[in-house]
This record gives sequence, C-alpha cells and structure tokens, in this order.
Amino acid sequence: MVTIAIVGPGYMGRTHAEAWSNLGYADGIRYVVGRSLRAPFEHAPSARFVTDFEDVLLDREVDVVSICTPTPTHADYAIRALRAGKHVLLEKPIALTIDDAIAIREAARQSGRVLMVAHVVRFFAGYELLRQAWESGEVGRVLSARAIRMLAVPTETAWLLDESQSGGAPVDVAIHDFDQVNLFLGTPVAVTATRLDPAGPIETTIEYRDGGIGQVLTYTSAPIGVPFTSALELIGTRGVASYRLSAVSATEASVTEAGVTGAQGTDVAPSDVNTYRLANADGSIATVVTDNQPYTRQVEYFLSCIASKSEPILSPTDAAIAALEVSLATRESLASGRRIELRTRVSAQS
Repeated sequence: MVTIAIVGPGYMGRTHAEAWSNLGYADGIRYVVGRSLRAPFEHAPSARFVTDFEDVLLDREVDVVSICTPTPTHADYAIRALRAGKHVLLEKPIALTIDDAIAIREAARQSGRVLMVAHVVRFFAGYELLRQAWESGEVGRVLSARAIRMLAVPTETAWLLDESQSGGAPVDVAIHDFDQVNLFLGTPVAVTATRLDPAGPIETTIEYRDGGIGQVLTYTSAPIGVPFTSALELIGTRGVASYRLSAVSATEASVTEAGVTGAQGTDVAPSDVNTYRLANADGSIATVVTDNQPYTRQVEYFLSCIASKSEPILSPTDAAIAALEVSLATRESLASGRRIELRTRVSAQS
C-alpha cells in the first residue's frame, strides 16, 4: 500500500484525497497538513491532521506527498519533500517565479524521485482527443490554436485573483490554456496581452518559433449564471479539431456518462456542452465526450510513473515551466502594454 500525505486541506486537497480514494488508497492517506487541525476528510478516514510538515518528512513510510497549497509555498514544500526522498504530485502552477520552478526541477533530478506537476487538463478526455488527432497527423501541422476559459470566481476563493498569492488570472487560470497551446505549437517566443477593463477579459496572443500563433481568452469575472466554459480549437494543414465544454453552471451542473444535469434537475443535451469535433479531407465527426474522472486518472498515471521509475512524459516539468513563462509574460504585457519577448529556458513541446 502506498502511503500518502496531502499538504493543504482546502478544495484541491480534498480533490486529491478523492482521487486517491477512487483508486483504493483512502486508508493510505496517513497525513493531512494544514495551518490548523480540522476534521478528517471524507475520502481520508484514517488521516492524521498535523500542522508541522516535518512530521511528514520524518516519517520514512510516507512515499508520496500531494502538495495543494497556495502557489508561493510550492517551492519550499516540494524541495523539502524531494530531498526527504518522497515522490511529489504538485498542483499547478509549479511556482510563481521561474527561478523557483527551476529549483524544484533540479531538486527532483538530484533526488531520483518522481515529480509531476498536476496540469490536470492534460487528462481531460476532450483534450486527449485533440492530442490524439495531432499525434496521428489527422490535423497535420498546427498553424493556430485558440483557447477559451471563462468562469466566475467564487467569493470564498477570491484570493486566486491576488497576484501575490496566485499570480492572478494569467498565472492561476490561463496557465491551463497556455500549457495546451504550447503543447501543439512548440516553443513560444513572444507574448502580447490586452485587457481593456481591470476585471477582464484578457486576450493573449502568443508567437511561436516555428511560425504558429496561439490565442487565449481568459475571463474570471463572468456574471452569475454564465456557464463555466473551456474550449480549444486547432487549425492545421490537414484539418480542424475542436473541443468545447460549457457547464450549465459552475456550481449546479455536472457532466457524467448520463449527460449533463443542470439546476433543479433539468436535463441539457450533452452535445451542446461537451463536444469534440474533427473535420479534414477524410470526413467530419462529432463526438459527445463523457466524464472520465481526470483527477483520478492523473493520480493513476503518476503512480504508474513511480512504479516504472520513469519521467511523467504526459505532464513533464519542462512543459509546466514553459507555461509559467508565458503566464508571467502575459502579466508583464498587461502591465506595460508592450509585446514581451521570451527568454525560454526549457522545451515547451513535451
């Protein structure tokens, strides 16, 4: 049985606990680390709540640490855990600075343990279909990638928009899409971002070394009632592929194999809200994408990397650093009104 510690008792900590539990490791969660003692998680019935991370580091039976704390703490927790011989599943963003991100990567290399940054969008079924279409050559070489992420940030998580804690919307929210666009277009070389209103939306254009263009729309101040929306379209030399998820409500809708259930139990046609489409010279298809528990599959893949002592090629650290570079350049462009040239220090297309 793998022994696990979860650092951070908030929403993402509970999400990680549920994912571990789904794979049969509920009783393997030995610790939950937080600033204050709390009741046990629903999905971690045997966990001890501790306030001192050293309790985890000194326990030789702890194999894995899931780090789900505010981003400024990531470097400290991850580096200490790796140096103590623990495998680390680290919530995105990897860090708030490139220097911290590289320090985490180097600690992983020196430790010989597995580090995986939890860019969970890579494990969503719709985004996986896009990757398959790209890898199979069905869309050819990608020339343009266009992404949308739109939501209303709940009041209780407004700290996400505090740049000192989360990096703001470009770092904490848009990084999902920057990671995806980098995946399909390669090495980013310049970023230009525009926001006419402090509340957004943010429009970011990314130029790539091989000539591709990425465009990302990020809106975290959507009015109440506007559905959470996540979408990505690839325009290639052989065809076009797209995926779009639009939940009825960020809090009242869930996508399941049975479709989408909205407020008051109303049914919504799943083809309207969770659809993958591909069109090329071979024809056109549209596929309704069902929920596949991406957080659970993310943990399952992480465990497989530990078992095989291999790097997590489906969510590599260098790609997490490249996405952070674009995020930070977006912030800089918004503040200065200028096009920002990147000093890319890693390979983005992994």
